[in-house]
Parts: sequence; C-alpha cells; structure tokens
Amino acid sequence: MWTHAAVRLASGVPGERCRDTSSFTKEEKTRIADRARNTEHNGPTFVDLFAGCGGLSLGLLQAGWSGLFAAELSPHAFLTLRRNLVDGCEGTPPWARLHWPSWLPLAPYEIGRLLATHGQQLQALRGTLDLVVGGPPCQGFSTAGLRRPEDPRNQLFRHYVEFIALTQPALVLVENVVGMKFEFRANGSSTPCLPVREGTFADLLRAELQSQGYLVHQDVVRACDYGVPQLRPRFLSVGYRRSLLKGRPAPRFFEVLRGLRPRFLLDHSLPVDKPVTVKQALSDLRTEGKLLVACTDPESPPGFREIVYERPVTRYQQLMHSGMNGAPINSLRLPNHRAETVAKFQTIQASCRRGVQLSVRDRARLGINKHAICPLSPDQPSHTVTTLPDDLLHYSEPRVHSVREHARLQSFPDWFGFHGKYTTGGKKRVRECPRYTQVGNAVPPLLAEAAGWALAEVLEYLRQERKGE
Repeated sequence: MWTHAAVRLASGVPGERCRDTSSFTKEEKTRIADRARNTEHNGPTFVDLFAGCGGLSLGLLQAGWSGLFAAELSPHAFLTLRRNLVDGCEGTPPWARLHWPSWLPLAPYEIGRLLATHGQQLQALRGTLDLVVGGPPCQGFSTAGLRRPEDPRNQLFRHYVEFIALTQPALVLVENVVGMKFEFRANGSSTPCLPVREGTFADLLRAELQSQGYLVHQDVVRACDYGVPQLRPRFLSVGYRRSLLKGRPAPRFFEVLRGLRPRFLLDHSLPVDKPVTVKQALSDLRTEGKLLVACTDPESPPGFREIVYERPVTRYQQLMHSGMNGAPINSLRLPNHRAETVAKFQTIQASCRRGVQLSVRDRARLGINKHAICPLSPDQPSHTVTTLPDDLLHYSEPRVHSVREHARLQSFPDWFGFHGKYTTGGKKRVRECPRYTQVGNAVPPLLAEAAGWALAEVLEYLRQERKGE
C-alpha cells in the first residue's frame, strides 16, 4: 500500500524487509492522502461488472483508482450508482466519479448484452485495462438461500470470464459469498457441504481464469477486519495475468492485504485491535431523545417519519459523516411497525441472546416461523446485512433498521444516497431492487478500499518487473 517492501516480501523475493509504517515522514503521508483522494483521475483504471449500487466502485475510487464504467442490470441499483458516481449528488467528493465513455449509453446493462452490442469497443480496450472487478449475483451460492445448482444466476460469472477473455486486464477480482466454496448436495438440500477441493463454483472460476492466462489466488476475508462494523465474510478470487510476471515470483495478494491492515485502519482513525461495534456505528441514528418529523424523502409515500439528525459521536460516525457540512442525510425513513410487532421485538430483545440468530427453541417458544432473525448486540459487529430488513433487530430499540442504518453497517458514507423504492415483495422481488436490497447486495466500501490499495501495490510491482526494474 505505502511501500513495495510488503509486496516483495509476500512474493518471496529475498533481501527485503517491511518498513515500519510508523516511521513515514509527513511528506510521505501527504503523498498517500493525495493518492487516495486523486482529483486528476490518473490512477490505474478499472471496470466494474455486476456493479449493483456501486459499493465496490466507491471503495476503489477511494483507493485512488480511476473507474471507466460500470455495468449493472437493475434500473433501481443503476439509478443509485449513476446519481452518486456519475452525475454526482450533493456532497459527492470530486474523486468519486466514473469516467463514462461516449460510446456506452448511460443506462442499465446486462453483461451479455454489453458483450454483444459493444464487442468492438471492448476489443479496443484489450491490454489497456488495469483491473476488471465483479460480484456476480450470489443468491444461487448463498447458504441463506436454496442453493440450487441449476439456478441460472450461477452461470452469470461466465459472462465475467468472457469479458476478461476479450479485454485481457492486468488484474481481475471476483467478490462473492463464501458459499461459492461449498459443494452442492445432490439432493438439493440448502445445507452446505464442507469446502472441497473439486466440484465447487470457486474451482470452476479458477479453472476458467487460468485458461485465460491468469494466476489465481482465492481466500475468505472478513469485512470487520477492515473497519466495517459487520462480520460479513466474503470470498475473493484475485488473478494476475501470467505474462506480466516474466518468470518472477508472484505476489501473494492476501498476505499483502493483511499486511496493510494496521496502517489502513490507523489512517482512518479506526481501532486495530478490535472491530467497530454496532453501537459505535449507529448510536447517532437512534430515535431516543431525537426530534421526529415527517419523512422528507420525495420518493417515499406519506405516513413515515425520520429523525432530525444532530451530529456524529464516535470516530466511525465521524468518518462516515465526513464532508456533509450540514447537508441532509438520505434514507433516514423509519419503519412503521404495528403495535403487536413492536411488542414481539421487545420480547425477543428481552429474552433472547444478543448477537446470534434465534435458536430453533426460541423460535418455537415465540411462535416465529422466520428462519433468520438476529437481535444485534451493541458491543459486537453486526451479523451480515442481507436484503431483508427484518433479518436484523436494532441493538436497543424494538424495530428494524432504516436504510441509512444498514448503509452505516456496510460502511457507505452519509453523502452516498440511495434511490428508488424502499422495499418490495412477492414476485416483484425477482425483478426489482429496492433500497434495502441495494445495500444488502453491496460490497462494503471500506473493504473494497483496502482491497484497492492491495491491488494497486500488486499492480505497481508487476509493472516494475515488466520494465525489468
């Protein structure tokens, strides 16, 4: 991240020692900050496929990368991405912009259609892209779902591989749920098998990328290790184009990523020895002691309320609220619970263990059919944020979270607004992507930023070896 010593050590190159980052000069730290907030857009380039509302793109932009464009099929998620990272909303920093090419319509795109209609323009990018990232739809892999091997969404990663074959970037990154490492049971059971060496989608992805000339590293990382107040284990698959190694030892990406972790957290004024907790992330958004007013969101129907925001209290809240300068926060709308729902939540919070999903016994005792519901603990990071708002209960109030509270648990800054419906249901869930779904599907920007720094280090190492340095 800040010196190539860590990369050389992680690649097995002898005679290199990692420099103590506490010895950096003021000038070096300034140069790091300038790179991270690059306003000239001359950083290494990336394209984001299956981009969702833009969490992965945002993190890479924070790490100094220059985004060319992003492909996302959902009109709702694309609207959020466009308003924040293309058009720019109130509070959008100057570095947080994608450089949309004139040949690509500024509209939602399915990857297969993008390849079919703009293959010539993509072919022209061959060998010029530094990075292609993507998070193919995860519902078919997720251990929280049915995990059907025949789920057509499981095959969408092939479009990603086709894009890689056409453009030949220096680096590739695939992000997905840990379930991508699990073998499917023959009987279609939703219970995952233990990770195996063969027969998983992770193995298939590795083989596909290797066939395109990439050396692939795969591992699981936890978002909470990089400042995100949420456990959220994620599967990452990183590939380097073999031709760039020139016979040199390959950097071990995950060692580079773990090596930069202490300085990354310190530079964000976040604790190194313990994770950010739910209370540290959300206490300034509680309703207790706040003035409640009618929801000001023009996209919300009447009848909802929101808090009048006051100020951040913790370091994490200050990081998330940075740059707002008094601007209103988007998506503060509070849920409208019925009295019996509030009473049920109070019973859960009073009688069930915090920070873990309700046990089978507790669900039977309380007459709850819902499989996954977790009353959060104030002193721990959150369970994984999903697309369903009622999977998690607030740590101190008998309610589910607002969209903004979910966004805080995902490490989206307060200036990043969400657009479209708040929720949807029934058959519409297949084709609509409301705000809660956008947030739940996103890559946490802080985790993406850390990965971006590690990828930038690896890329510069590869470039040096390519030049014979």
